[in-house]
Amino acid sequence: MTDPLHTLLERVSIPASQLTAPGPDSAMLEQLISASIRVPDHGKLTPFRIIRLAGEAKLDFGARLAALASARDPDLPEARRLKEQRRYTYAPLVLIVVACLQPDSSIPVIEQQLTAGCVAYNLLLGAQALGFGAQWLTGWAAHDPEAAAIAGLKADEQIIGFVHIGTPASAAIDRPRPGAAELTCDWTP
Repeated sequence: MTDPLHTLLERVSIPASQLTAPGPDSAMLEQLISASIRVPDHGKLTPFRIIRLAGEAKLDFGARLAALASARDPDLPEARRLKEQRRYTYAPLVLIVVACLQPDSSIPVIEQQLTAGCVAYNLLLGAQALGFGAQWLTGWAAHDPEAAAIAGLKADEQIIGFVHIGTPASAAIDRPRPGAAELTCDWTP
């Protein structure tokens, strides 16, 4: 029997630039999303949705964001311009996790955002459990109103992140992590 915490204990992000085809097929993707949306959801608001970017649509989306970045900054350094142009060319699948906020709800907006964040994190865990690599990215486009418009977001929606999923081109390299004891304390009155 494998360690039930194995996926959590081995979780690493694979840089999007190191993700290649293949990605999950349709059945795997449906299973991945079905598992990923089983998140804590105070008030049962379902304050999230997922936008799938694949194939030509993914490349077109990336090209639009790159054009937006270049238009905003004509003096954009060449390295940054290339990074923007290539960002959506590596992983075969990018899932945009969107928080669908209900500001008039009795459930605080931050709880709704955290629920959507749990979806993004579950996508990372699920992709790894299925044998893929993944990286959750935000960057300027996650906080930009024009990028949100390109993605088709509504007024009360925001991008939580872009989850890039594919096959790792090389083995993951973990980073140093603090120990549990360093981050845990007992509250005392």
